[in-house]
Amino acid sequence: MTDFLYHLWTVTLGTVTDVLPIVVIVFGFQALVIRKPIPHMKNVLIGFAYVLLGLAFFLVGLEEALFPLGELMAKQLTDPVFLHGSHQLAEVLRWQDYKWVYIFAASIGFATTIAEPALIAVAIKAQDVSGGTISIWGLRIAVAIGVGAGISLGTFRIVTGTPLHYYIIAGYVLVMIQTIYAPRNIIALAYDSGGVTTSTVTVPLVTALGLGLASTVPGRSVLIDGFGLIAFASLFPMLTVMGYAQLSRWQTSRNHVRQDDTGD
Repeated sequence: MTDFLYHLWTVTLGTVTDVLPIVVIVFGFQALVIRKPIPHMKNVLIGFAYVLLGLAFFLVGLEEALFPLGELMAKQLTDPVFLHGSHQLAEVLRWQDYKWVYIFAASIGFATTIAEPALIAVAIKAQDVSGGTISIWGLRIAVAIGVGAGISLGTFRIVTGTPLHYYIIAGYVLVMIQTIYAPRNIIALAYDSGGVTTSTVTVPLVTALGLGLASTVPGRSVLIDGFGLIAFASLFPMLTVMGYAQLSRWQTSRNHVRQDDTGD
């Protein structure tokens, strides 16, 4: 217990140091540029205190739970005993043998994205601005499907050892092509959706999964192959959100045609 409290105190001090530049910039601009007092100063200070405590507890939680959990799951899913029911030589393992890794990666990517606070905030604003044309759950599910598919493909890349840049280049070529045909009102939101997914919930688990997988798959480098899953998590939501908008537009057009035919 004493070690935990000391660790929490150390992380809190580090968090204060990290947040201090934000405080200096905000209060400095308010005092020197805008030259007006900050309204509700007491509430602002209490809010900063909550931010510091929340960040400290979150960082401790990452170190104590999420990172170890992600690495543990990767090790268990790549254990030859789990894959084949015996201590089979690693050299004979094929990429098809890691199917449960791909399924777990897709599931954890989908689940963490659904729970991502940044995405929820963006989805709420998108629904308000669009007048309900873009639904909160429609956007969240579209982004979550993209993240799940991207992380699953990223784990496949780690298992096979293929170069990361092949996937990223091909993915962005698809993004550029899809941008031409997607509705204009969804393009900027789709591009932002790729960024908001890589936030507080998704990044720790996905990073731990990639590092754990690279450390257990034979012949893989933790530094070279362990990172890169976040790039997939940022790329694929752009494709799925624009695809969601294109399907919605197609469905709307189809309904209008049916109504016109019925009217005739």
